Amino acid sequence: MTRLDLDALADGAVLAGPDGTVTAVNVVAARFLGTDPEEAVGRRLGQVLALRDQDGRDWCTVNHPYDGLRTRTAIPEQSWLLPDGTEVLVVARIHRPALDRPVERVAVSLRSGRGRARLDRERSDLVATVAHELRSPLTGVKGFVQALLNRWDKLSDDQKKLMLTTVSADSDRLSRLIAELLDVARIDTGRLQLYPRPSDPAMLARRVVDSVGASTSRLLVLEAAATVPEVLVDPDKYTQVVTNLVENAVRHGSGTVRIRIEPVPGPDPATGVRLVVEDEGDGIPPELRRRVFTKFWKGGATGGSGLGLYLVNGLVDAHGGTVTIGDTEVGGARITVVLPVEPPS
Repeated sequence: MTRLDLDALADGAVLAGPDGTVTAVNVVAARFLGTDPEEAVGRRLGQVLALRDQDGRDWCTVNHPYDGLRTRTAIPEQSWLLPDGTEVLVVARIHRPALDRPVERVAVSLRSGRGRARLDRERSDLVATVAHELRSPLTGVKGFVQALLNRWDKLSDDQKKLMLTTVSADSDRLSRLIAELLDVARIDTGRLQLYPRPSDPAMLARRVVDSVGASTSRLLVLEAAATVPEVLVDPDKYTQVVTNLVENAVRHGSGTVRIRIEPVPGPDPATGVRLVVEDEGDGIPPELRRRVFTKFWKGGATGGSGLGLYLVNGLVDAHGGTVTIGDTEVGGARITVVLPVEPPS
């Protein structure tokens, strides 16, 4: 591989010969290591790799690329620090003509640690989000159960019923959050399973409106066209889509929340069904409309897991549909879901 080929690589690359002398350094590695590619050639590998671990040890001292077992062909990815404290991920290949021969070449690859740091932050965000979302209903469940245990004989039947109803609602909230987290993991790994069957989208939406409406003072209005074709969907996942959209409108919008179910206009009314959820809030600015479907996106300070619209997008896409965001006539947000009557196999 020529120097020009090495410079075309996205990662940093350092090559050393059988005696531990550097034979090539590409521009990415030179930038990481704070050296000149031409000046690095001919120097010892340990001198060029200006990397330290948390204990101040250098890469060559820790990994001994030219020693060790004859069967060793690679050094797994490790986190190392550059002189300025920046983290890089380092992996190496050890080349031998044969297992009974000495090392002929060592190829070291360096990559910025920002990607892993971002993944670590996402995991931390997930843990923090889950802990926060689980804590609230768990606190309610524990408090009411403890009150029932301690004061059972002193509570009236109406008080007991109210406490048990609250415990049941909080338990449902916990179950739903766990289901959402599982669906997020399945969407991320491409293992989401659907169990579609012909379903009445208006009837499923009515159940959602009745359920959400019972827990909010906001006015929810469902408008269904006279004739709405059945759609081949997983009813549980479709219900989750409608629930997330309606709850999102209740949480982040204001005024009346309108839900509309209608066939997709066209020569054949059975080609698809459109679900529209509108609120009377401030809407979603155009520059944010691509971000709202990412994990942990939250609009304002009204809480939520930040997973609702991410799940909506993933579930609708799995059914072969589309999700778009627009504005209402009064400036609120309008989220439109279009699902085909029969999704592609």
